[in-house]
Formats: sequence, structure tokens, C-alpha cells
Amino acid sequence: VKEPFGSGGRRSRDILQQAPMPAPDDDPDEEEDKKEIKALDEGDIALLKTYGVGPYNKKVLGVEKDIKELNTKIFELVGVKESDTGLAPPSQWDLVSDKQMMQEEQPLQVARCTKIISPGTEDAKYMINVKQIAKFVVGLGDRVAPADIEEGM
Repeated sequence: VKEPFGSGGRRSRDILQQAPMPAPDDDPDEEEDKKEIKALDEGDIALLKTYGVGPYNKKVLGVEKDIKELNTKIFELVGVKESDTGLAPPSQWDLVSDKQMMQEEQPLQVARCTKIISPGTEDAKYMINVKQIAKFVVGLGDRVAPADIEEGM
């Protein structure tokens, strides 16, 4: 009887019988646990501390520390910190003058200039569209120059 190709003359049941199964007492994890643990001495600890440290590491850390110190000094001297809202800190608010300005001036509305009627003359009129309200034909205000207004803005 010929054996299948590649078996080398041995059958699979012979191979299984030849390979000894590890005994349940021979657990490799238990062997590692049984080994004596050796504590690191000062030389080993010093070696581990220098691992991954370049020749200029101490100098670089010193310069980074100096930069942080200078940065905090600059922020203290400037005294202004930017916020996400764009508002100044409450210590710099001038509520009295803000309240007075709100009483003196009318509130502004945002509008889009849709057309300029007779541009380039002193009698120019501007058609504006205030969203959700209406369209108006207006002249220029006291604080606005004709060059400041364009169609579509």
C-alpha cells in the first residue's frame, strides 16, 4: 500500500502518537512565577533613566523651562487674555458708558444693498433689503461715504 504524497512514509496517527502532550503540571506561566525576582540596583535604574535621552536633553529641557517662564512674564505684563467669545475680561468693562451710548443712539439693523439708483451723483439712492422685514429706498447716513457702499453688500 502506498502512502499519500508528502507523508514521508508516516501516517498522521503515528505523528500524533509520537508528540507527547504536556502534562497539566508543566504550565509555563507557573514556572515564570516560581523564578526568583531580582530587584534593580542603582546602576540599573540610572541606565533606565538614560534610555531614550539624547546628548542635549538637559539643555533643551532648561531652555523650554526658560521659555515658559518668559511667556508667563509677558502675559502678566500685557494683562489681556483672549477669550473664545471675543469679550474683554469683566475688569475692563465700562458699563456706565455702554449704557449711556445705548440710550443716545438708535440700534442698528443689518441690511443688504440690492441696487444703487443714480450712482456717482449727490442724489444717489440705495435700495436695501432688511431680512424678514421689508425693502427700503434710503440715502446715505452722516457717517458713511459713497465709496463704502456697493451693490450686493
